[in-house]
Amino acid sequence: MTPESYYAKTAYGSSEVPEQEPSNERPWIMRLAKVRLPWGNADEVTPVSFVEDYSPRDLRNQEQSKIEREEQIAKGTYTPSPFEHIDFHMKDDHESFRYALLPASSHFWIYMQGVGRFSFFLLLIVSIPAYFLGISTGNYPIWESTKVIFIQVFSWLLGLPLLCWAIGSFVIKHFPNLWIKPSRGPIWELNRRTGLVTVFDYKNNGEYKKNGTIGELTAPFYEFDAYIATSPDSQGMPLNVLYLAHRYRNIMINFGALLCPGPDVQPPCALWDFIQNYMNVSRPLPDLPQYEEYRQLDPTTAEYDRLTGRNPRYWIDMDDATFKQIVSEMHQRVDEIDTFERPNLMAGYVNYVD
Repeated sequence: MTPESYYAKTAYGSSEVPEQEPSNERPWIMRLAKVRLPWGNADEVTPVSFVEDYSPRDLRNQEQSKIEREEQIAKGTYTPSPFEHIDFHMKDDHESFRYALLPASSHFWIYMQGVGRFSFFLLLIVSIPAYFLGISTGNYPIWESTKVIFIQVFSWLLGLPLLCWAIGSFVIKHFPNLWIKPSRGPIWELNRRTGLVTVFDYKNNGEYKKNGTIGELTAPFYEFDAYIATSPDSQGMPLNVLYLAHRYRNIMINFGALLCPGPDVQPPCALWDFIQNYMNVSRPLPDLPQYEEYRQLDPTTAEYDRLTGRNPRYWIDMDDATFKQIVSEMHQRVDEIDTFERPNLMAGYVNYVD
């Protein structure tokens, strides 16, 4: 299969960007962010979590599971898992990166476990000095003070978060049917094969659609610009998140759910580099663990691997020490990213007015 027959005419190539209309002023964007990131000269970096979340050990376990599944199918003994046929509306391969979130009912149990665990340890740390302060300043014997503190204070202060942690963990581990459920649909999609960006619209004139249909707002990738939006958290610390915004229409993607907002600008910049590299069909797929099984299915990537002699099992056969070193090196590369020193190559095709 040749690139010409595989990729759509709208696919994005960094050297094949057409001339475009002047950029409209987007006040709705400027209210969110005043830092537009430059196009082009993307480095081979990615948010570190994209590497850490797919270790070689995980890949080997997935490979073994597939082998066992195929053997069981051949013998007629295979029993599908309860969630195997559920469409979770997520996809991340050589063709597209489609993102969806679990529904609120699923997040309820996840938050109950996570918040309960965090609150328990936080309050436990606070309770230790409070306990010693209480028994040292009280007018009762140590044993009597201890009994009163534990019954009247610690039983509620530590008991409630501990109970939430226990219930959330129990449900997640033993009752997956209660929390593993698909969302109503995807949120956005970056399609490498077509070069299109799609935002899935669940509203119609501000009202949720009642007929079950999902609108799609679609435009070529090169018509979008990346912005870093900064907002304060509850303590006043800055939180930075990457946005992808269309120049001519009100189409926007907030990547805060994909990459957790934080005080540093380097991770959102690394995400922007990853997106550019992923969508650019003149370059191979980003060399990440989750894409190894798909590399031979993407023509540009397959040709690159043939010419460079890349080991097709580079990630899956990697030992733990090497993987740990690669993760450490990616941390350093993200920290040293030079995004704000790059020229905006898209300015050669667009007259920016904002």
